[in-house]
Amino acid sequence: MRVMVTGGAGYVGSHAAKQLTNSGHDVLIVDNLAEGHRPAVGKLPFVSASLLDREKIAAAMKEHKIEAVMHFAAFAYVGVSVTDPAIYYQNNIVGSLSLLDAMRTAGIDRIVFSSSCATYGIPERVPITEDHPQHPISPYGYTKLVIEHALADYSHAYGLGYAALRYFNASGAAADGTIGEDHDPETHLIPLVLQVALGQRESVDIFGTDYPTPDGTCIRDYIHVDDLATAHVAALEKLKPGMQLKLNLGTGHGASVQEVVDLCREITGHPIPVRKVGRRPGDPPALVADASAANRELGWQAKYSMREVVESAWGWHSKHPRGYGE
Repeated sequence: MRVMVTGGAGYVGSHAAKQLTNSGHDVLIVDNLAEGHRPAVGKLPFVSASLLDREKIAAAMKEHKIEAVMHFAAFAYVGVSVTDPAIYYQNNIVGSLSLLDAMRTAGIDRIVFSSSCATYGIPERVPITEDHPQHPISPYGYTKLVIEHALADYSHAYGLGYAALRYFNASGAAADGTIGEDHDPETHLIPLVLQVALGQRESVDIFGTDYPTPDGTCIRDYIHVDDLATAHVAALEKLKPGMQLKLNLGTGHGASVQEVVDLCREITGHPIPVRKVGRRPGDPPALVADASAANRELGWQAKYSMREVVESAWGWHSKHPRGYGE
């Protein structure tokens, strides 16, 4: 298929674009590079555009004869969404609705949407299944949920086929080491820990050591970014007009913050000092996916272990200490 990947210069989007290409699809990257990196795109066709420019997006769809969309373009800093919700509503909601209108103009009826476990909010039970109540506690999570509702409404009204993929903690780097994770500012645990190993930070903060978990630190489900990319391609290839898929993507296994730090120490050979500080408001003790529905619907399951996640991340960051070097 000919696939437009919005936010394709970003972390997960670039890995999905790479997997699409490896699977024989033709890819067009659309990104305004507000947070993405041009080198992550490589030699793939690229259009610099904001999703708010509906006419430009629709024209690109028609010019490249696009048949389906993978939509990753979104702001994703939970804390910033609380302090500056306006840009999140404008970019994540208005931008996504503009994209959907451009798709209708161009006659495209399939989309894979990058959603999030943040739509669930504080979990009532773990592991989390897709029928868990969705009560997001941040503007970021709410913007993702709004677009999930919009997709369902567009599906009923216009025959749109969509997959809303709610993934947990995206981690790691491409297995071949060509692309990886580069955020500014960095907020994800594994790169922060590895930056300490590289001497770029003095220590890493552990937010809360008194949670009801085996070692008192938060537990999260870390899923390799290549596993996420594989799931996106599988969802795309299954979609038909009018089909609705809402699926969790995770490993089904959690690792605590302390376990991640210890594993990074072992793999890097560095001591990695930590600073134990208070809990962050809204951090649940554990977030772990039940991804059995993705296995049933897509024949997919995560294949990378936690060790492989960290090893791939360390391979990327040790070779690219400045990320993409921009």
